[in-house]
Amino acid sequence: MPRHCTHLGLGMDMFTNLVIDANLIRKYGGNGPRYTSYPTADRFVEAFDADVYRHWLRNRNIRGITRPLSLYVHLPFCGTVCYYCACNKIVTRDHGRSAPYLDYLAKEVGLVCAELGEDRAVSQVHLGGGTPTFLADNELRELMRMIGSNFKLNPSGEYAIEIDPRGVGEERVALLAELGFNRMSLGVQDFDPVVQRAVNRIQTADQTTAVTLAARRHGFRSINYDLIYGLPRQTPEGFARTLDLVCSAAPDRIALYSYAHLPTVFMPQRRIAAADLPTSEVKLHLMTQAIARFSAAGYVYIGMDHFAKPDDDLALAQRQGRLTRNFQGYSSAGDADTIAIGVSAISNVGPTYSQNCKEFEDYTARLDDGVLPVLRGIELVADDLARSAVIQSLACHFRVSKESISIAHLIDFDSYFAPEMRQLDQLRDDGLVDIDDEWITVTPSGRLLVRAICMVFDRYLNQGTARAQYSRVL
Repeated sequence: MPRHCTHLGLGMDMFTNLVIDANLIRKYGGNGPRYTSYPTADRFVEAFDADVYRHWLRNRNIRGITRPLSLYVHLPFCGTVCYYCACNKIVTRDHGRSAPYLDYLAKEVGLVCAELGEDRAVSQVHLGGGTPTFLADNELRELMRMIGSNFKLNPSGEYAIEIDPRGVGEERVALLAELGFNRMSLGVQDFDPVVQRAVNRIQTADQTTAVTLAARRHGFRSINYDLIYGLPRQTPEGFARTLDLVCSAAPDRIALYSYAHLPTVFMPQRRIAAADLPTSEVKLHLMTQAIARFSAAGYVYIGMDHFAKPDDDLALAQRQGRLTRNFQGYSSAGDADTIAIGVSAISNVGPTYSQNCKEFEDYTARLDDGVLPVLRGIELVADDLARSAVIQSLACHFRVSKESISIAHLIDFDSYFAPEMRQLDQLRDDGLVDIDDEWITVTPSGRLLVRAICMVFDRYLNQGTARAQYSRVL
């Protein structure tokens, strides 16, 4: 084992062994995409408009292959601003603003369904934001009624919602269960009061635990906690207490995100003093202590920031080879088309991605004109599809079958990706990957750095575009 390495194993399964090498993290942990899509959203173009999106909605099963349908709804409202946040949101205490927005969501759904025809069977619904629970009880009921009347919802499907525990009690959790939700993601970030004050998010452990227990009483089958390391005023001692509280609550999944300080891009971050941020060495320590704590508690490392209990659907999907990655992170629902509605929401239909208008006024104006509110998008060419398949396989399964890619995309893998294979030689020499005639396999030392490995196959990134716009790999 190399020097400065920590081995974290939960058994012999290839998905659970990790080696943390601080020297490799320093070398390869720079800025790069999260690969919730390939090509990434910054490659979308405005030439892809509502007419192109309509075409693909009408013809998404044109080859006679019926793909499952997933629905994402973006609810942008938040009652307060968290200074670290990089989401598309509208900060307001005026709860009257959400009712007109629901009317526009209904307009968009109507336009989408007119193109889909009768092909509306949905196996997965995800409400994100913003803060979906900003909506009043009657608004949540109306939203789910609207969705249910326009789409055929699978009774055994996945129905997820993002939760701010500060505004959710037992009655609200019971309502969500009544409406069909069975998965919940809770924003935590850090329980240290000093950190919470620095990021303007005061949230007690008792509030979070109460929502967690209520969700279990009401039959939610999966609960996720979001944590962030690298926040202002974070210390190993304070974060250790947060990790203990999280592991005591035992959520089914944990997302451990690296804070990306980009104040020129995200205005709320300008309220964070750079001097309050932990150093790169302290940040590395925060990450490694979290991984060690989660491993000791029995969590499996899924990849790119995500951990899950061994019996959670994410871990099962990974072992069974059906894990996928999309704009909501990792998914156990398999390869599906995603219809995304709401301001800034991103759809993935067939070989396309399309994003709605980012500004509220532009979004509503398009719908007032009876036009799908598409701002930009992209149609994937053959090269995009091949590279997307490689990146998905690396991100989800830590390995790529050269033969499978060659057959599916009518290429000779080693010849087609000859420049990339030369780049991989350096990663192989550093112990991040193993390469033979049939497979590229991410090693235990490379799994935390799988984003850096995926970047090798990113044609757009390798054309010289600056990487500073992305968050750090670690």
